Amino acid sequence: MTMAVLKLKIMPESPETDLEKIKKEIEERIKKFDVKNHSFEIQPIAFGLKALIVTLAWPEEKGTDEAVEEFSKIEHVSTIDIIDYRRAFG
Repeated sequence: MTMAVLKLKIMPESPETDLEKIKKEIEERIKKFDVKNHSFEIQPIAFGLKALIVTLAWPEEKGTDEAVEEFSKIEHVSTIDIIDYRRAFG
């Protein structure tokens, strides 16, 4: 199975949204996919708003739509953008 690095920018609905809850929900949801490694980073945007940057070792065969659709279902997620996608060598 070929793995790719998928990097997503997840925007919450408001600055008051708890990014830790979103992070925990993502960790639960990726269990059903064959994800080996993942990491999270919080990126300040503006006016107190922060984005959650999620980096995943994603199975290339699944495509990116499955991840975006699954994580879009999480409560208090406003938008999801793919900011990087490339085949992983290792």
